[in-house]
Amino acid sequence: MITVVGLGVEEGDLTRKGREAIINAVNAGKPVLVRTANTRSYKNLEELGVQAVALDYVYEKSRSFQTLNVNLAKAVINAGDGAVYCVDGSAVEDNSVKILKKRLKKGLTVVDGVSKISYFAEKAGFSGCSFTAVSAYELEEKKRSLRLPILVYDLDGKTLASDVKLLLSDLFGDETESRFLHFDRVKKIPLYELDRQKDYGYLTAIAIEEIPLTEKKRFCFEDLLSIIVRLRQPDGCAWDKVQTPQSIKMNAVEEAYELLDAIDLDDPSKILEETGDVILQAAFHAVMQEERGEFNATDVLSELCGKLIFRHTHIFGNDKATDEASALGVWEKNKMKEKHQNTFADSVNDVPKAFPAALRAQKVGKRAAKAGLDFSCVEDAVARLREELQEFLQAKESGDKAKISEEFGDLLFSAINVGRLAGVDAELALKESTDKFARRFTKAEALALADGKNVLKLTEKEWDGYYLTAKSLLKKEN
Repeated sequence: MITVVGLGVEEGDLTRKGREAIINAVNAGKPVLVRTANTRSYKNLEELGVQAVALDYVYEKSRSFQTLNVNLAKAVINAGDGAVYCVDGSAVEDNSVKILKKRLKKGLTVVDGVSKISYFAEKAGFSGCSFTAVSAYELEEKKRSLRLPILVYDLDGKTLASDVKLLLSDLFGDETESRFLHFDRVKKIPLYELDRQKDYGYLTAIAIEEIPLTEKKRFCFEDLLSIIVRLRQPDGCAWDKVQTPQSIKMNAVEEAYELLDAIDLDDPSKILEETGDVILQAAFHAVMQEERGEFNATDVLSELCGKLIFRHTHIFGNDKATDEASALGVWEKNKMKEKHQNTFADSVNDVPKAFPAALRAQKVGKRAAKAGLDFSCVEDAVARLREELQEFLQAKESGDKAKISEEFGDLLFSAINVGRLAGVDAELALKESTDKFARRFTKAEALALADGKNVLKLTEKEWDGYYLTAKSLLKKEN
């Protein structure tokens, strides 16, 4: 059995139980180890007259914070049964103790002491309120869950302080007012000055208070939800508070297409803006469903993350995928399993009917192909396209409008199959061709107007001439 004792932060912090555990070990001839002798709390051992083995040498031979804690735990275990391991601050919060718990399981007794968190919380004025506390050495791995108010301790060097500054600035803004805590001193500084201070040590920390919503420069997803909830209050925005899932459903489509345009323009600032607008639509629907008692944003994120893990079994499970095609195969297999699609028809019918027609046609054809219903090559698909063209022309001759529409749909579907087999994205190809036609038409009309022509009176041959000229000019420009 090994006992861990938290020495607290300052002289006099050692508890009665901690003192008894140390004295009993000494009387039994068992070793007393201390994580470091370079703290105020080490004087609690000196007052007892205990000759402790300081593990400061372990710091020097450890390459990183993680290996340091592993090496400390190893040194304590090697000290043998009955040893007492003393750490500054709280034993519960110490990472080397967490490793000992995993390795020794029930062979460890912990006698806690005053924590660094409690010490700094009082200095920062956080006492009596909820706040986030994290060691500077663990900040990177926990950055996704950091919230204000926040206390970051263990700022024992300028390099570490610089890393912490960059991370916190990204989350909260580099001009955010902060409290720099160094032993007994408390100094207000903007966050960007965190790595410009004179001294750092084991009792150095940075504290940031909560920032009112209207004063924030950086926001998180929870802030977005709070804003939407506020807008939908009885005294909120006259427009936002009356919206329903039905009334804004098309907004999601419009915003998605605006994001697509921004991506095509390769404009980062525009992509940034439009990505936010897409997220807004998702958040708006999550808030409205929570109002109805159906689900909330956490449910949405839980469903999404669970789905990503379930479908990527080649990353989070035992499946193997060596390339893009095999990874997609694993995804599709898991997707069918997740959606309880027992037949390929289930998969085909699951393609949303609200998709743009070309996109839906391509996805339906692709899913049917997985069951084996497909052309053997592009040439066979082209032959079917020719057949469909003849059937369309025959329908056109008959004058039957319903038949003409039906055969034209078959013609389009066959054309999309040709593209799919050739590896073409039908929706994207049609979009680009439409854009290209619009550019050529704009140029052709400009040429006609420059010649003093009334475009409404141009013959088919004249339009063709201007169009071909425009096509040639645009090619040269590109």
